Amino acid sequence: MTAKSLGSTLCCLSLLSPLAAHAQKDVSVWLTTADHSALFQEQTPISFASATPANPSITVNPSQTYQTMDGFGYALTGGSAQLIIHMDPAKRDALLHDLFDTEGTHIGVSYLRLTVGSSDMNDHVFSYDDLPSGQTDPDMAHFSIDPDKADVIPVMKQILAINPKIKILASPWSAPLWMKTSGVARGGVLKPEFFAAYATYFVKYIQAMKAEGIDIDAITIQNEPLNEKNTPSMLMLDSEQDVFIRDNLGPAFKKAGIKTKILLYDHNLDHPLFPLSILQDSRANKYIDGSAFHLYGGTVDAMTQVHDAFPKKNIYFTEQSITSRPGMPFMGVSRPEAHVMIGVSRNWSKNVLLWNLAADPNAGPHTNEGGCGGCYGAITIDGDNVTRNVAYYTLAHASKFARPGSVRIDSNSTDTLPNVAFKAPDGKLVLIVSNPGTADQTFDVHTGSKVFTATLKAGSVATYVW
Repeated sequence: MTAKSLGSTLCCLSLLSPLAAHAQKDVSVWLTTADHSALFQEQTPISFASATPANPSITVNPSQTYQTMDGFGYALTGGSAQLIIHMDPAKRDALLHDLFDTEGTHIGVSYLRLTVGSSDMNDHVFSYDDLPSGQTDPDMAHFSIDPDKADVIPVMKQILAINPKIKILASPWSAPLWMKTSGVARGGVLKPEFFAAYATYFVKYIQAMKAEGIDIDAITIQNEPLNEKNTPSMLMLDSEQDVFIRDNLGPAFKKAGIKTKILLYDHNLDHPLFPLSILQDSRANKYIDGSAFHLYGGTVDAMTQVHDAFPKKNIYFTEQSITSRPGMPFMGVSRPEAHVMIGVSRNWSKNVLLWNLAADPNAGPHTNEGGCGGCYGAITIDGDNVTRNVAYYTLAHASKFARPGSVRIDSNSTDTLPNVAFKAPDGKLVLIVSNPGTADQTFDVHTGSKVFTATLKAGSVATYVW
């Protein structure tokens, strides 16, 4: 809320009678509109109705529960960290508090994805065990996370000082080049003779990050294992991932006493048989916490398909790019809110991660060939200047209020008013509603014996908390 809007709200409240002022505190409202008149801005609270209205309704039922949420956040790519670490210290501190603190208007990001080695959103390709051509290092004698000590690790330490409980997932884009059939960054396959060495690579990464005070809660085996077009990237079929987990990574984690969760797949929802085929192998299954998905292909209900087949295994959502180019018309928030934040949460995912946290005005840094030239990030950093983009507001509507430990609860959702509801750890109920249509909508929200009425403009998103 701006100082001007805060002053106006206080002025208006001061004119109310004590009873009316108290009634207005029933339901808090945070709004983002299509016309930008409100950008994740707190509104005048709504009071519960004394009589039952007769508008289209959303019924929130806290007694019907689903998954417990681990959090909402972004990928802190090497490029993101590089931009953040070069900011003026005071402005960097202000930005990190805005992102990771929960006080005031701060949005409370509670989950991050790191890259194991470089991704395509680094300014160059590297692993933690790079060697001259023709050399190998199966014992990982030359392993070092030093490349991350210039940016990712110091930024993570500042973030952990703000939120020590933030969850961290890590994903590799490629094994070290000497382990691959191609010997180059783009594409290629992990050689079977280096499966054990690659398992040691993961063990050493988790141990090295822990020594820096950074606990990795979960890892995926390979970012987009069916996509060979990124630089770096690596093809890893389900049969290969199965053997790697069953015979190498799972036993290596057990031997080293590592509790980091192992997640399958980490790719689009158009191939649910990839994780299902591995989960059917009982010898691999015992090491697996769950499956991870992106939504560049397929439909979001495929997560429910995988959940229903193996209900004891968790579902995670690890990437979706929601981009708006700096200087171009602001992309509407209602459709990505409905499609990603609401759709993913309603299909059993314990988290929602967007791609990526930060980029410069030219969508950099990224690798020269095969890097993403259109990934503008949740924020644009131009020196010390920060622009908040559509992905920032899309995530904020969930991250600030559905804190880690929140449980998704039942609510009826329609095409005209997509929504999702949570019960937060403090007992409050959180309802996120999107209006992706072209007309304003007035609706009633019922919960138990209580009801309130709200109006949501076309293309807008609101979070209601009571």
